[in-house]
Amino acid sequence: MSKSKFAKLLALMLAFSLFAIGCGGGDDDSGSSASSSSESSASETTEEAPAEEEEAEEEEAEEAEEEEAEEEETPIVETQEESVLEPVFGGTLRWGLEAEVDGINPTASALSAPGLTMMNAVFDTLAAFDQDGNWVPHLAESFASSEDCKAWTMTLREGVNFHDGTPLNAEAVSVNFLTQFSDPLVGLAVRPYYASAEEALTIVDDLTVIFNLSDANCGFPSALTGQLGATASPTWLAAALEDPTLDQQPVGTGPFVFESRTEDSVTKFVRNENYWGGDVYLDAIEFYPVTDGAVRTQLLLEGELDALATSDVESIARLAEEDSITQVFDDTGDESFLMLNSQKAPFDDIRARQAITHATPRDRYNTLINLDVTRKADQMFTPESPYFNEDIVQLSDKPDLAGPLVDAYCQDSPDSCSGGKINIEYQYSGPSVVGERVADLLVEGWSDFFNVEVQVLPQDQHIQEAAFGLYNSIGWRQFGAVNPGDDRVWLLCRAIGGISLNWPRYCDEDRDAIILQADAASTVEEKAPLYQELSEMINEEYLYVFYNHTLWTISMADGVENLCGVTTAEDVKMRCQINGRTFFQSTFFAE
Repeated sequence: MSKSKFAKLLALMLAFSLFAIGCGGGDDDSGSSASSSSESSASETTEEAPAEEEEAEEEEAEEAEEEEAEEEETPIVETQEESVLEPVFGGTLRWGLEAEVDGINPTASALSAPGLTMMNAVFDTLAAFDQDGNWVPHLAESFASSEDCKAWTMTLREGVNFHDGTPLNAEAVSVNFLTQFSDPLVGLAVRPYYASAEEALTIVDDLTVIFNLSDANCGFPSALTGQLGATASPTWLAAALEDPTLDQQPVGTGPFVFESRTEDSVTKFVRNENYWGGDVYLDAIEFYPVTDGAVRTQLLLEGELDALATSDVESIARLAEEDSITQVFDDTGDESFLMLNSQKAPFDDIRARQAITHATPRDRYNTLINLDVTRKADQMFTPESPYFNEDIVQLSDKPDLAGPLVDAYCQDSPDSCSGGKINIEYQYSGPSVVGERVADLLVEGWSDFFNVEVQVLPQDQHIQEAAFGLYNSIGWRQFGAVNPGDDRVWLLCRAIGGISLNWPRYCDEDRDAIILQADAASTVEEKAPLYQELSEMINEEYLYVFYNHTLWTISMADGVENLCGVTTAEDVKMRCQINGRTFFQSTFFAE
């Protein structure tokens, strides 16, 4: 099996990076060439940083612009070559997940990459993305919008049934929508965008519904390409409301049917012999949650797994050395970062948020954790995006700027400090060797300014703590939606409550106005200056300390064919992976 040029380069970079680290290789400079960083314009719970600190930041940013050479950055995107083999029926695909999930119910479960991956086996989404990032109908047959983009008419495909025999129709869509609408967590991605449950959805006929939005959204169907578009049997949903344990036994229209699940061990789906989308080749898929990336990688190499998705760069590079492994790369999706809770001391004070940004050793992070393979991030858009703001630089690796801010904060808030340092908690998802290494690196970088207590939680609890605001600072992956408008759910003021999807719990009405204006725009040219302004506002609010644009890789053992061959009913090729999740109906094993 031939290796891609990037995979070969990655293997060489791994060897060089490990040698450099072993020899005490130092940090490298950020590739950013320009700057934009100042105080938040939104109201804060405490006073703003002193003027001299603002001037110092501006001087540092100017120096960065003058001294750092602009380097050309290109996206890392490679898909599996289209298989030239005739598809073969049979075999069980064993897939390694980075974590377990608390359920596989798209109307109630908190689904991150592992859950969304299993979701794609058992459910179909109403819309999907094609290879160019455009939304296209999938389980739905068509979409049409009103002139103001506030009313969207969706027509379903005829003759589709759920795995339990229940027909897919407008009533089924309504049940799914209203169940999501009423859920305490998932509903936060639905309720804020409609006037009321009664007015939100209109059933026109057996196969047609109208979504009645409160705000104009000219890209609305893209919101139905993920969890909000995964459509479940209304019969099963009614039963699951009575018995929540059924959240572990999903019933959809997808290419695979649920068979069994042992939490923290294995979840198995078998082929849907009556799949509306055509032939499904695998007999079954088994999903195994293995939280440690190195262990998951070893299981693949030892033949205990057939495929996995990972964002652990050392595992990615290790697998790139193996001729028997095929890899699918993409770093144009979500970002990895430190996230701060703006409603909980000390990060309710912008000085504390600025200080930890300046003290964060991002260069060492990208050298020691990411082996200088991933692209550093200053914002939620990658450099090749039309929405990228080239005037933004995040002022990390500037510990000299952190000290005065910490001193001023501790003078005003002595109860939040000890020994002249700010007391904080850092939380991450695990157990994971890489997560532990990241925590050690960050704690060391922050040690002159922060007293850090580290907390490790399983991924499902990790997400719940963020939703309830029970955190101080937290390791996170987010943003990078194919349609950036879909990231509104993490940013708008209306997503803040007792449970929140605006995880930092930061409200800025001016920022909201920019987001909604971008939603109402229909062209890239209209959206670009708005998203560039949005990135500048996020930079000035110091809520996220960006590390890198996440490199997601799906790695497959020799013989796993045609993972990226999925098409819609209209034969439109669908995007192979989005932030670590993919589709399985076209996959087969070579004989």
